[in-house]
Amino acid sequence: MEGTEKTIKLAVNGGISFGAKLNARQLLVLAKYLEDDQELELTTFQQLYIEIPESRKDEAIAEFAQAGLSCYPVGSFVKSLRTCNFCKGAEEEGMPVAIELNKRIAGKPVPFTLKPAYTGCPVGCGEPLINDIGIMKVNECYNLYAGGKSKGQDAAAGTLLFEQLTPDELYQKVDRLIEIYSEQGKKREQMHKFINRFGKEELVGLLK
Repeated sequence: MEGTEKTIKLAVNGGISFGAKLNARQLLVLAKYLEDDQELELTTFQQLYIEIPESRKDEAIAEFAQAGLSCYPVGSFVKSLRTCNFCKGAEEEGMPVAIELNKRIAGKPVPFTLKPAYTGCPVGCGEPLINDIGIMKVNECYNLYAGGKSKGQDAAAGTLLFEQLTPDELYQKVDRLIEIYSEQGKKREQMHKFINRFGKEELVGLLK
């Protein structure tokens, strides 16, 4: 309709903590940017999608941040890290590593929306094996998977690329994996298709 201000969509969540939770202040801040007939969209990736007027983008992001909400772009970017609930504790299940990894990768532009997932133990509550990039903490080390697919009749678990990584090794390999995918992936090519085309052995060789 003529005269209607353009809106943009933001992905918002409460950051990485013990479960996917929002507090009262955060809910009130979100409600401030919603019209009476608007709705928040809850995604399967621990994010809320909210549409706001484009002219209020910077204002909203700043206010969300003050309330402890993290904001991410929507579209062909690396999504924020989906995590488990850290039920055995932050240190035992590696919450500091998950937080650092999210800071490094979330929001990076990629050929197609990329979903990374993290879990702090082999129970796998964060569902790392069925997402584009999956990290599983096993004892004091980390296993890295890639190319999982959760939807469709061809749904499949991801490929185990590396085992027993230190945190620094994990950061380096995930950074490099996303870099290779960004450079070599075709537009709208999902990670599992990219790995099938590129080849697991060649990919692992470039990540070593």
